[in-house]
Amino acid sequence: MDHPVIKDLNFRYACKKYDAAKRIPADKIAIIKEAMRLSPSSVNSQPWKFIIIESDEAKQRFHDTFANKFEFNQPHATEASHIILFAYNPYYTAEQYKKVVNAEVKSGHLPAEKHDEMMEKGMFFAGLNTDTKGYNGCWTKAQTYLALGNVLHTVARLGIDSTPMEGVDSELIGEIFKEELGGYVCETALALGYHLEGGDYNHGQPKARLPLEDVVTVL
Repeated sequence: MDHPVIKDLNFRYACKKYDAAKRIPADKIAIIKEAMRLSPSSVNSQPWKFIIIESDEAKQRFHDTFANKFEFNQPHATEASHIILFAYNPYYTAEQYKKVVNAEVKSGHLPAEKHDEMMEKGMFFAGLNTDTKGYNGCWTKAQTYLALGNVLHTVARLGIDSTPMEGVDSELIGEIFKEELGGYVCETALALGYHLEGGDYNHGQPKARLPLEDVVTVL
């Protein structure tokens, strides 16, 4: 199928080896930042933080989080141009949602007289996903995957290679990036950069996907 969207998706693959000498230009990083900010989330909750790792010092800190497990992803920490930590708020509150609703009113998206109604509806849904201790991390974590999918397509459009990583040590990330996370939790990261020519066995391989009729039903 010859369509720009399909071309983007065929371009995208899980990069296995990055060229450490190649860096993503600042103008493209700016686009990625804005794409993350514009990502959708349930009731527009935006219960996330995106931590972009680009300095050598920060890369070394991320490298250190692989001390105990998932060593196969460790090279990406220093070889990829950038790493993004996708972190979620495990105890999302009405006060935090109020900031979102206030922003909706300020932008003109939501009429001021609808503010309280939106708060009630949004927190009702959040409440369905919150336990008696205030934990709603299963719900807020799911939102980070919406952002991840959005960024994966964005970087493919920009001609940037990527590697989504669930193989990260959330506990060590929480310790080493405690100050930046501020109580948020990171269980998913994304490496970004440019593959190493001749050194990435996964580059250029054909897509392996189930047939359309096996996964899509039209009623």
